[in-house]
Amino acid sequence: MHLNRKALPHLPDNVYRPEFDLSQLTPGILHLGCGNFHRAHQAVATQAAINREGPDGLKWGIVSATMRRPDLVNQLRPQDNLYTLLTRIEDRTVASVIGSIHEMVFSGDEAIDLAERVADPRIRIISLTVTASGYYLTADGRLDPEAQAIRQDLSARHPRTAIGILANGLALVRQRGTVPPVILCCDNVSHNGATLRQAVMDYASLRGDDRLAAWIGETVQFPDTMVDRIAPSSHIDDVADAKKALGGIVDAAPVSAEPWFQWIIGPFDGLRPYWEAHPGTKFVRDVAVFEAAKLQMLNGSHMLLAYTGALAGLNTIAEAASDPSLGRITARFIRDEQTAGITLSAEELDDYTQALMARFQNPGIVHDAERVGRNGSAKMADRVMRAMRDNLVAGRSVSGASLLIASWIRWFALNDQEALELCLTDPKAKVLQRICAEARDDHRAQAEAFLAMEEVFGPPLPDHDRIVAEIAGLLRRLTEEDVPSVLRELAS
Repeated sequence: MHLNRKALPHLPDNVYRPEFDLSQLTPGILHLGCGNFHRAHQAVATQAAINREGPDGLKWGIVSATMRRPDLVNQLRPQDNLYTLLTRIEDRTVASVIGSIHEMVFSGDEAIDLAERVADPRIRIISLTVTASGYYLTADGRLDPEAQAIRQDLSARHPRTAIGILANGLALVRQRGTVPPVILCCDNVSHNGATLRQAVMDYASLRGDDRLAAWIGETVQFPDTMVDRIAPSSHIDDVADAKKALGGIVDAAPVSAEPWFQWIIGPFDGLRPYWEAHPGTKFVRDVAVFEAAKLQMLNGSHMLLAYTGALAGLNTIAEAASDPSLGRITARFIRDEQTAGITLSAEELDDYTQALMARFQNPGIVHDAERVGRNGSAKMADRVMRAMRDNLVAGRSVSGASLLIASWIRWFALNDQEALELCLTDPKAKVLQRICAEARDDHRAQAEAFLAMEEVFGPPLPDHDRIVAEIAGLLRRLTEEDVPSVLRELAS
């Protein structure tokens, strides 16, 4: 038997499931970017809200759109859009069947006009998880008018990017005089709500519609948010583990996640689900401190574990964080460098550092370095460079940030030499590989050329020449010496 509505009565008693009539669910949320994170985060909180609200909550069904491939749509439709969440605790796994997704669609389907879905008056909320690279931003947080995907959207009947879909959909809302939806960016982008608003306004202006841009800025809500839950890419064991947990019922698309869950949402005016029914969801006046802590302390250290760990043959975050040397380096990096500018008490910073390391070391979460390391050029400014600049101005060490950048450069050098087993995914991969090829044996030239890319790293760093030399020295060592031995020395 496969997972679907008819299978629900046959689930074991210890499996959590929807407490509402799935056939009565109606669309109230449009989500752009349906992947593992959305299914382990927003969809889970929405199910908790519907369970709590009862019949009044049935208006919050999610229309969830995949943006790149139709695979997940094809897997979930035969399952009535049901899937299993496997919460991986260190010594056990808890299974929950999630049924808050009302409909699955693929943005590339010509029969699907997502701009019309944006303008559907039943849709009161639009959420997004399209990754930082899916917003096509420059280093200063504005829409990149030269991005190929954006240029293609401007002349397309049905835009494919989230920015184009939102702009076209909001144009329809304005034209029809209906209430605009509240738009929730749930990606790791600094000041994500305000940044997304500006990007959509920029797109409207590129369309030649400055009045639409002004209307969006004045009328449409884009609350800032912070989301936090590790939900790794699907693993071969997930399907087998789901089948076992479901008493033999087969789920083609389960998702794994850690127990930790956090969703911080800024000022929100309008109808919404009672998301607070899920522990870890909180509405606050100012998201900034939560955002900074997450981006720098969690996401920044994730990059260090991914890039440096892979060079040492540690290909998952758990392996890298559990390595005595790299684990010590990472904990020091989190506490001593990545806390720059974060207005929490010393005790709170200590506690969060310890919690992060415990989460990273969870053996139940198979988070591949390759996946965490994707799109580094789009992540570097918010997650690493802001804290690095603060530390340089204050005269503090930036040894961890320098190691992270050197390790990232080494990924491109190895990929150029076809000596990197991991698949390298980055919007600037070709440019960065060319830099490594042109300066193959000159580590200082590589470091200088990388740091000169202001769209990635921003303007020249304080004490720039010294930092270039520091990164070049680390790059040389990572190239010429045994990486685990280098890490043991750096950890001492």
